[in-house]
Amino acid sequence: MPKLPIFRLRTSEPPSRPDLQYYGLTLAFSDLQLGVDNLRYDVFLSPRITADLSFHLARYICRFGEVESLFEMDVPSATQTKFIRAAEGTTKLRKPGPADLRTLLVSIHLAILNRAKAEGNPSVDVLGRLAVLKFIRTELQAQFARILEQCRMKSKSLEGVRQAKMMQTQEIVSSFQVHKKIILRRAGQEMFRLLGEIEKETLARTRRSLLGELPADCYRLFLNPLILTEDGRDDYLCAEHYYMFGNFDKDPDRFPSLRQFALNFLRELGYGEGIDDEHLEQALNVPENAATLVGTGNGEDSTPEDRNRKDRLDIWTRMLQREGVLSHVVASYEAVPLLAEYAPRVNPQQIKNALMFREESERVERIIAESRLHSDRLFAAVGRVASCRGSERSRFAARLLHDLFCYHRDLRGLEALSAGLDSINLVSDDKVRELSTLNGMLYEFLPPEDQKPAEDRVVHHVILKADVRDSSRLTRSLMEKGMNAASYFSLNFYDPVNKLLAKYGATKVFLEGDAIIVALLEREGEAMLSVGRTCVLAWEIVSLLREYNELLERSGLPQMEVGLGIAYQDSPPLYLMDGEHRIMISDAINESDRLSSCSKRVRKKLAPDAGVFQVYSVQIGGGGNNNGSTSPEAGAEEMRLNYNVGGICLSEAAFRKLQQEISLSPWAANLSEPGFTGPWIDEQREFFVGTVPIANGMFRKIAIRKNRIAQVDVRDLSILHWTDRCYYEVCANPAVYAALPGEKSASAQP
Repeated sequence: MPKLPIFRLRTSEPPSRPDLQYYGLTLAFSDLQLGVDNLRYDVFLSPRITADLSFHLARYICRFGEVESLFEMDVPSATQTKFIRAAEGTTKLRKPGPADLRTLLVSIHLAILNRAKAEGNPSVDVLGRLAVLKFIRTELQAQFARILEQCRMKSKSLEGVRQAKMMQTQEIVSSFQVHKKIILRRAGQEMFRLLGEIEKETLARTRRSLLGELPADCYRLFLNPLILTEDGRDDYLCAEHYYMFGNFDKDPDRFPSLRQFALNFLRELGYGEGIDDEHLEQALNVPENAATLVGTGNGEDSTPEDRNRKDRLDIWTRMLQREGVLSHVVASYEAVPLLAEYAPRVNPQQIKNALMFREESERVERIIAESRLHSDRLFAAVGRVASCRGSERSRFAARLLHDLFCYHRDLRGLEALSAGLDSINLVSDDKVRELSTLNGMLYEFLPPEDQKPAEDRVVHHVILKADVRDSSRLTRSLMEKGMNAASYFSLNFYDPVNKLLAKYGATKVFLEGDAIIVALLEREGEAMLSVGRTCVLAWEIVSLLREYNELLERSGLPQMEVGLGIAYQDSPPLYLMDGEHRIMISDAINESDRLSSCSKRVRKKLAPDAGVFQVYSVQIGGGGNNNGSTSPEAGAEEMRLNYNVGGICLSEAAFRKLQQEISLSPWAANLSEPGFTGPWIDEQREFFVGTVPIANGMFRKIAIRKNRIAQVDVRDLSILHWTDRCYYEVCANPAVYAALPGEKSASAQP
């Protein structure tokens, strides 16, 4: 039995309009100092970095311009020296691999981030990134002109000497010059790809770690495929990422025309009442609006909103048809797959027009035949354009609206970036640099290896002490078994820890028999991350000893327990000279000793139920009144008792410094989880989680527990009240990290 048609009754009321998003793209700085001309910001980039970047850009231009073979040709001896000297730095001096360019880009951008962190101003990071982008854009043009001149010199050097080679070089030079836009686009695309990769792999995480969560709108501008183009109008880029707009005045699908059609479409739907086009076009900066309005044109109408989208798509499609644009839209999308085979022998716009007009199609066929290419794909595309009807046209219309919104957003983003680039003065003159520096106007971005020797001055330092628990008992136990205690400590403690020090730039201060004391010195001009890296170093020491203890247990040897203390001092250490040996003097050494200590009495009480936390601190004596406050007079009578077995205790000064180094986010830990309870857990305790950048793009997550110090009864260590003083634990137990949001297993590592 044949199926009967389904009829739907439509309401006579007009469909409701969905809410649209409006987004204006701007780039603004805050708290930045204008340069010497009082108009722009003075920026100085590392000369070493810029020189190497210039080399890599020249290498890309040579490769994509296919002129490398030209430089490899033999040059007559009379002119050889002159040409090679002119070509130095761009062709034959060296050939570093692609990783070198990535390293350069990461290095300069990390230097920019460190400067922004030091000044506490994210605008410095945006300024530095714009400066790098401006250098790349300017240098691409300069290197192309320089290489073109060298190619001409090469060709001229062969005149009257080798006729065949001279003609060959002239053809290469001519092709290089004609395809300038394509060469620069391909070189720019390579740079854009690398910039996107380092942003995703390194910079975004480092920025969050150093500066916290920042609005993404500004940084999204740097992920714009148009940023390394002159004006955003490039057939190949538009075909790959957006829509291949018409270029000629007679073309009805030029961008300004399509933009106006989109605004008219919005007004026809009832948007923008009482506002001008400048405000309404902010809706075109949000590609999601296109999907909200017309969907994808796939024909779904299962819900009332699907049917409303279909009605709006019909209005948009009819508008394009009425304006004579729809056939150009279909041809443009059908031309894109043909570019890889026929361009650049055939201009992309020619291919597009060949799919619509017979005369242009015949002209393109002749070009294809002369190039000895097959025209089958061209004929198939012509057929598809001619037969495109109904729902298929609607899909193309919906796709156009989305791509138009994407391009509109990125073109406005390019305009915002270009305005930012105009506000930057890349300083290259030594006198201007000196004047700007003297007046505190210069933003200088130099990796640590490019810093001046005078800046190698220690300004702060951190001390880490790792103290072995019950070392006397452990030594006695080994000797009773006829074992050598010295080799035991050396192989299972000193040697493993020593191997970690270089990784974090830590230096060993001295050994104390059963303890190691190391220092991390923070120098002027370096990334201020000494406390964060010390915390990660301490965590690695605890983790490493945990693994060694598993081996010792399987071997029947006694295990080793340590307690670690981290203290920070906001000044450089002092030194005594013992002959040729320097002896460090620092209050942080004494404080780290107290933080790493462990009271036998407290350990005896806590050993059965310490839980996942490995650091506790209490005080006994007359150091607090009934409301929990501590008086200076009573301070002398207080005695602080610590529990630190396999834990890391952080001084308050070190915690405050860590808050300045990285972004620490509060974490609402669930203390009802197994092992998260303890006898001295404060109900007002706080947890913080942050990510510390380590060398070579590595990161480590750390969790900090802040707990008030309890005043306890001297007889049974029961809590009398909580004081207003706190202690801080760098959590080292894997169970803590397994409980963090997003972690899967109990073996999670920071």
